[in-house]
Amino acid sequence: MREKKKPELLAPAGNMEALKAAILAGCDAVYLGGKCFGARSFSKNFTDEEMIEAISYAHLYGVKIYVTMNTLIYESEVTHFLEYVDFLYRNNVDALIIQDIGMMDLIRQTYPDLELHASTQMHIHNLEGVQFVEEIGLKRVVLARETPISLIKQIKEKTNIELEIFIHGALCVSYSGECLMSSLLNGRSGNRGTCSQCCRMPYDLEIDGKIVNQEKYVLSPKDLLGLYDLETLLKIGVDSLKIEGRMKRKEYVYIVTKLYRKAIDSYFEKGKIEIEKDEIEELKKIFNRGFTKGFLNEEKSEDWIQEVRPNHMGIPIGKVVKVEKNFVTVKLSHSVHQEDGIRILGKQDTGLILNKIYKNKKLVNIATSNEEISFYVKDRVEKGGTVLLTTDSKQMKEMTRRFKQEKRKVWIEGHLICREDVLSFTVFDGINQVCVKSSSLPEKAKNSQTPKERILKQIKKTGNTIFNFSKLTYQIDEDLFVSIKALNELRRDALQKLEEKRMYFIPYKKGVYSREVPSFEEKKGVVLFIHSINDVNEVDTEYIVDDIKLYEQLKEKYQVYLRLPRVNEEVPKIEGDLLVTELGSFYKYKNVCTDFSLNVVNSYAVAFLHALGVKRVTLSYELNDYQIKNIIEAYQTRYGKNPNLEMIVSSRPEVMLLKYDLLRGNKRGTLIDVHKHKYPVMKKENLTTIYHFEKMEKENPKQYFDLGITKIRYHL
Repeated sequence: MREKKKPELLAPAGNMEALKAAILAGCDAVYLGGKCFGARSFSKNFTDEEMIEAISYAHLYGVKIYVTMNTLIYESEVTHFLEYVDFLYRNNVDALIIQDIGMMDLIRQTYPDLELHASTQMHIHNLEGVQFVEEIGLKRVVLARETPISLIKQIKEKTNIELEIFIHGALCVSYSGECLMSSLLNGRSGNRGTCSQCCRMPYDLEIDGKIVNQEKYVLSPKDLLGLYDLETLLKIGVDSLKIEGRMKRKEYVYIVTKLYRKAIDSYFEKGKIEIEKDEIEELKKIFNRGFTKGFLNEEKSEDWIQEVRPNHMGIPIGKVVKVEKNFVTVKLSHSVHQEDGIRILGKQDTGLILNKIYKNKKLVNIATSNEEISFYVKDRVEKGGTVLLTTDSKQMKEMTRRFKQEKRKVWIEGHLICREDVLSFTVFDGINQVCVKSSSLPEKAKNSQTPKERILKQIKKTGNTIFNFSKLTYQIDEDLFVSIKALNELRRDALQKLEEKRMYFIPYKKGVYSREVPSFEEKKGVVLFIHSINDVNEVDTEYIVDDIKLYEQLKEKYQVYLRLPRVNEEVPKIEGDLLVTELGSFYKYKNVCTDFSLNVVNSYAVAFLHALGVKRVTLSYELNDYQIKNIIEAYQTRYGKNPNLEMIVSSRPEVMLLKYDLLRGNKRGTLIDVHKHKYPVMKKENLTTIYHFEKMEKENPKQYFDLGITKIRYHL
């Protein structure tokens, strides 16, 4: 049966223009970031003053604002982080989107009524992970983009938390929150909002000593187009459909939001999604890297990646048929206009604006399909090259017109009472109701009465307000003279008061943070991550394995932990000493240790895990020695006890974790970047892992015992 409740359409905004475009296009909520703590640091983002304006503007239209604070927070930043949370809360933000589990715990206790959403950066991809964040009081979870529809349906049926699903836009090749490539290679952390997009760089893929890829961009995903699976998601009853794009321009935000608004509304009005072919073309022209259905319905890996190039593909509009010096002749398969932006594909792509178009040696400002045009090109171009339309000037002009002339309206109902003893006007927007009475009462007409039509015409005028009347009822007595000035004042007063009421106030409530943590008396020592029984060398050493058979061989004689996979769409049933790698497994098992992939970078996260039963916490690869020292000292000062921490001091780090089958059915291979660095790639079951091109070794690793680290780990 089709769900009656419409899901929220959630649009992105990187600046105020994009926010207004999203609202004009019909979104129900907008997610955006401030100048700090958001996962898109290179977006323009919002100053404090702009944030206040954005929240007020959105609320006027009944649109919610969610602020992204979905980065990892270092110990030295916690005070500033909490001050910014307080600022947003006092200014009526609807919810915060977060990644850091320590900050999640801190906010939940400090501001118990503030709505929190678990970011996709939290790597929640199974039922148990969703149950965990629901149990601790979060309102919503943004599921990993790799989560299939069958699992989304199961989660929806077995939980009460809101589910948010990405429906359109750029994809990460790695599971979000699990990518360390940019951080460890370039010092720009994806978990800190400064990703350098290593996935959009060229690579060679080597398997069995041979380069197997013809095209270079083997890690660059196409863009998600969720229209194909939208009806299924609507039937499941997901709560929010999210468009990616906080770094996109306002035209993109408008066109994408408008299309999904139409798709959702058409389904609920007509029982089917109605989208025209030319609307998909408009979508492609504004931005696309090629479209994929993503992993919602388990897209084949070869249809998921755009190996040719990592940027905007536009739409193909013709082929180069002649090149004479710097003049190129193109046979068109699609119309073009003067001022359009195009790209000519070849050994080296060439982009330009069509400032002058020649047809039969005459200047023209438009040409259509099957015609030949010529134009000047500064760069070298090859015959046979494909021509793409990457900026449609007509589309851009139409967007400019809409932004200037169109305005989103809020539909309301009104009821007018016009009698000798009362002149009142009630307005209702579906939630808020206002009733205003005039002190200037109607009088019995001495000469001519005020016609009913004139009264209604005057009361229905909404002018430059945000309102339009969907329904207007009235009680108007005969033979009355009514002051037009009184009617105008009555209407203006009612609409102004309704606007004020729509600017809702979110009650502010402050709590106190507190965590009771256990005491630990574990001896300092070494942990080895081993892959074979031949790697065992000391009885006193602890071991980690990721193979269940090896674990069974060793556990009777040695202290050994079984590391669970970093992705468990169904968390396995296993007994023993476990090293868990994601929140679902953490929720299911007790008395575990946690691995680096939980991204622990502050003392609050350590305390949260210890308080919930974690025996030992492995710190993130992204911490330096000074930050580790800060964590331990802050923990000791705040909780009066020592944490039980593990640190990896020798390994070849796992820098990406993929559902995408990069190795094309093979188990091992190598990625080679433009600097000739070689990254080992391994596939185990349905996961592909990319490793750092070199082993990372800490100098004098035993110095970490002096800092307060309990165990240091070596990966053999």
